[in-house]
Amino acid sequence: MTHAVVVGATGQIGRAAVDALAGDGWEVTAVSRGGERDACWPEDVRVARADREDDAALSAAVGEGCDVLVDMVAYGEPHARQLVSLAGRVGSAVVISSVSVYEDDKGRGFDTQAEPDGFPEYPVPVPETQRTVSPGGASYSTRKVALERELLAAGDRLPVTLLRAGAIHGPHCRSPRELYFVKRNLDGRRRRVLAYGGASRFHPASVRNIAELIRLAAARPGTRVLNAVDPDAPTVAEIAAAIDAVMGVEVRDVLVDGPPPVDGVGGTPWSTPSPVVCDMSAAREQLGYRPVVRYAESLPETVAFLEERLAGRDWQEAYPKMFTAYGDLFDYAAEDAWLAGRSG
Repeated sequence: MTHAVVVGATGQIGRAAVDALAGDGWEVTAVSRGGERDACWPEDVRVARADREDDAALSAAVGEGCDVLVDMVAYGEPHARQLVSLAGRVGSAVVISSVSVYEDDKGRGFDTQAEPDGFPEYPVPVPETQRTVSPGGASYSTRKVALERELLAAGDRLPVTLLRAGAIHGPHCRSPRELYFVKRNLDGRRRRVLAYGGASRFHPASVRNIAELIRLAAARPGTRVLNAVDPDAPTVAEIAAAIDAVMGVEVRDVLVDGPPPVDGVGGTPWSTPSPVVCDMSAAREQLGYRPVVRYAESLPETVAFLEERLAGRDWQEAYPKMFTAYGDLFDYAAEDAWLAGRSG
């Protein structure tokens, strides 16, 4: 039996990763700040309490060593150096990164998207060889690149698989994009405005597919960078329709060419002026990866989780990060005013 330590085990990806590794015969230590146990994990999964920022606590959780350390929450050079310092006791690592590290040929990335003509135009699909933003400490994206560069440079001491995840979805997300359509349906909204003709594509990534990539990479140590997304990249209109089907409602789309006509109206958490679609051929070739689930197939579990969490609770309380990031998209008054003006 081989030993895996999963850091960030009670997060969205971590829960699925622990389950996948344990199901594959690994002896798993699930590390989180609270030291909680997921009810779905096998009984032999061990739990440990450690703050990701506490070097000594993380070192103690690793103990005498492990064959693979899976890190869900690392970013920036300090975390990379922390992982490399464990190289003598850790056989290999699997670390979650993000597709937000990519930059287009004009130097545009996720950090420039709010600027005029600032949204990147990536190749379709985006390969792992696409250029990235410069490393640094200015943003989530630049810190992820700094993490990647530091870990790759130490690959001879600590083999590492970096997984660049897309728009992550599944239960237990703190800012679930699917909440946008689920909440609208629960609120009885039977018309929705979709900017860019509803054709935006921001590649989703199921936690179950990411967990499968983690499982495969853990069994095949190496130093590599791989995209981590679903086998399909549906349009935002297709996502909305799939959620409607799960919830048993009918909603009429009002499609708008181009960007939202009024701030927030027609925007969604997936709305982009150009597609963000990633290539998965490297994962297939290097790991023998085959996806576990397609996007629409995963939705019943996600929708049920969201509906249960929202029952009897204010959504801003249930999902404060979602409210901070996307609160303006739920301005029904602005949407109603725009729809009334359009019909009038």
